[in-house]
Amino acid sequence: MSNFVWCHGPSCHTSKTQDRIRGVKGSKVLRTRKVAQTQWNSGERYNMYSYFCSNGCYNDFANKYVREVIAIAPRLEALETPINVTREKVDSRFGDYMRTEITTVDNNGG
Repeated sequence: MSNFVWCHGPSCHTSKTQDRIRGVKGSKVLRTRKVAQTQWNSGERYNMYSYFCSNGCYNDFANKYVREVIAIAPRLEALETPINVTREKVDSRFGDYMRTEITTVDNNGG
């Protein structure tokens, strides 16, 4: 496996920064950045930092391809989590207030 991948940001190669400049005088280009594959973003820890050199490149990609990404696994109905809500009156030196506690319900018996 290679120790890097190219940034997947659609406009990474257009950002005018010193580290993107490549070539010799007369034929210089702006090049997409390399993303190093380290213990923090490879193997079982693949995440957005495995493919993008910055949050800006990630956001550019997400904004450009959001419809295609959502089409992979569209949400056709709302998700719900069963909860219990308990409220109790609390007396404090600053005044009384109601404390609300929300806990999730485990319907799987575990």
